[in-house]
Amino acid sequence: MALPISYILFFFLLALSIFLSISSSSWFGIWIGLELNMMSFIPLITIKMSSHLSESALKYFLIQALGSTMFIMSSCMFLSFTQMSPPILLASLLLKLGSAPFHFWFPQVMSGLTWAQAIILMTLQKITPMVLISYLSTHSSLLKIISLSAILSAIIGALGGLNTMQLRKMMAFSSINHMSWMLISISISDTFWVTYFLFYSSISSAIMALFLIFQAFTLADLMKLSQTNPIHTLIIPLNFLSLGGLPPLAGFIPKWMLIQFMINNNMYMSLLILLSSALITLYFYLRVATFFLLLTNPTAVPNVKLNFTFSMPTSLLLFFNLFMLNLPFMFLLF
Repeated sequence: MALPISYILFFFLLALSIFLSISSSSWFGIWIGLELNMMSFIPLITIKMSSHLSESALKYFLIQALGSTMFIMSSCMFLSFTQMSPPILLASLLLKLGSAPFHFWFPQVMSGLTWAQAIILMTLQKITPMVLISYLSTHSSLLKIISLSAILSAIIGALGGLNTMQLRKMMAFSSINHMSWMLISISISDTFWVTYFLFYSSISSAIMALFLIFQAFTLADLMKLSQTNPIHTLIIPLNFLSLGGLPPLAGFIPKWMLIQFMINNNMYMSLLILLSSALITLYFYLRVATFFLLLTNPTAVPNVKLNFTFSMPTSLLLFFNLFMLNLPFMFLLF
């Protein structure tokens, strides 16, 4: 069913607000873009009348309103309290971003969203705060706060996803963990974090698009997928292993670049924490992958013919996965 024109308009305003915020030359213009972004995303959350969607919309509104209040307050304090204003401004952006220690709202909001809304929340809604944090990374006093938030995000994102059976919460804690790599990348250079964000957005969007197609929200739902099509058992584990950064998949490329830079600059302690958290996240990614590969056995179902047909979405996603699988070898050729 086609979306109403009003929702297409809200999505257009969402994209417009991102460009308005990152291209504005004043804090007031950035604040207007952030407010427009919030007020255009909330109608997209409440696209259907549901208690879960309404609860997520209310939580998102309260958190974003608090972040906007802190943002405009710190902007007004620049002239009088020059030392206090930048940390408050950075804290407001970390709150909007859902990075630790201001991560508490992100898994709860994600739990009530549909997969289409979760894709927007985990990709487009992160662009503006990260660009603004990259502007603030020129202040040497704020780099320690950014690094501290990155370390906390790595630890919380890794430990938070261990015991959850909900796929949306798993993706939320995965996003928090990947935020640690992106925050460290922001403190280094714009090229690093843009590269990491593009890889992360493409891989995580592919995973959530698969869950949207299959309408899977828990690990138990994965077991109910069509066991007569073995193609499904290839696509989802391949995406998860790539998201976990397992070499030689494409998700390892931005982490490889960042690891080399951190080693060259003697950032061993931060690198140790990030790599340890990546191993933990790879554990619960592998739990999904092995669950899919070992328990999904079409031959164990009697009188069922194997179906190797490729639907259009499945074909596109499989092509995407196979292309991403070969992408690291293309880098090695140059």
